Amino acid sequence: HVQLVESGGGSVQAGGSLKLSCIVSGYNGSSNYCMGWFRQAPGKEREGVASLYTGGGSTHYADSVKGRFTISQDMLYLQMNSLKPEDTAMYYCAADGSRLPPSQLLLSKKYTYWGQGTQVTVS
Repeated sequence: HVQLVESGGGSVQAGGSLKLSCIVSGYNGSSNYCMGWFRQAPGKEREGVASLYTGGGSTHYADSVKGRFTISQDMLYLQMNSLKPEDTAMYYCAADGSRLPPSQLLLSKKYTYWGQGTQVTVS
């Protein structure tokens, strides 16, 4: 049973930084999977923020966070710098055992497993 648990959210002033982590359990040690960070603000649809494939390959980012956010396979963290008020949202990590093509890596509907989310508030 695959489980994901996010941590690291909080409140920060504009221009500040936060680092989110995602602990994934239930995949066996030799399995690779797609992993992504998504966010959802009140009244808005869930959007893909950053993603990668744990078997290697490139990382992918939404245009709105390029140059500010970094996703890493190490502890599956999302380093968020130069935060803006519009980054305020509930952030979720997600995983899927399929090797999704680059065009689908930021599509939430393609991911099977989800964490409960961690709130990020930028003021």
